Amino acid sequence: MSIIIQNVTKLYGAQKALNNVSFEVKTGEIVGFLGPNGAGKSTMMKIITGFIPATTGLVRVNGINVGTNDPEVKRKIGYLPENNPLYSEMYIREYLGFVASIYKLGKSKRKAIDDIISVTGLTSEQNKKIGDLSKGFRQRVGLAQALIHNPDVLILDEATTGLDPNQIIEIRNLIKEAGKEKTIMLSTHIMQEVEAICDRVIIIDKGIIVANEEKKNIYSKFKRTLQIVHVEFDRNPSESDLTKIANVNSVRHLKDNLWLFESDSEDDIRPLIFAFAVQNKLTVLALQKEENNLEEVFRHLTS
Repeated sequence: MSIIIQNVTKLYGAQKALNNVSFEVKTGEIVGFLGPNGAGKSTMMKIITGFIPATTGLVRVNGINVGTNDPEVKRKIGYLPENNPLYSEMYIREYLGFVASIYKLGKSKRKAIDDIISVTGLTSEQNKKIGDLSKGFRQRVGLAQALIHNPDVLILDEATTGLDPNQIIEIRNLIKEAGKEKTIMLSTHIMQEVEAICDRVIIIDKGIIVANEEKKNIYSKFKRTLQIVHVEFDRNPSESDLTKIANVNSVRHLKDNLWLFESDSEDDIRPLIFAFAVQNKLTVLALQKEENNLEEVFRHLTS
């Protein structure tokens, strides 16, 4: 296991930020670490990276106890904190050289800088001051400093906060590429991001783990009470006729020839809708059943 968390509790005075938290992250996994604001996500990540100690419990990264302050564990981890603190007056290459020196890369320093600038797409901006960069490129610099020493484990806290959709996709692709060789723990509020790149999902609420599942299984944590189906016909039928379809509770006309059907039946109503269309000489242009999504699961477990 790359990351092992055993019975970790963190107290800030009388406030319990983490309450007996345990989980593991396997080598090569990309894990989404989710929770509402104040749930304990950033606190957990700071403990894993050794920035703050746990009050009680054990944290191991690649077999090393983080609590011993062994410098070797720092070399195993790349960390991009939520606020991405950078030296705005430094040039990109200058800053990455500074970080490389901290990790004592020695003779491999120049090559490491060249390689990470290429990997993170900073080539066109490499001679600029960090303060002159857009938010998207500053995030790339943050990822570059987290990756420059080629760590085994990458901890990313809100890596795409404040980015536009194009920038989000670019950073997401960088994370996916890094995930081919590294263990990644990713905290984010963007559910589509988790669905797109993560293998497993851990949800924390009020300092307690409320879900820890492979992505394909997490949707079973929430069961819809209603079956919702969107249907587009080639022309509009009578609403009263649509309500007579078996197992349909309600029908709503959305726009043009698009309709929304609701049913509390456990049986799939799509074959019944399609049969109705055939009987009434209607053409079904589109028919889609709403499936569970991560946002619904998240709201169900943390509301």
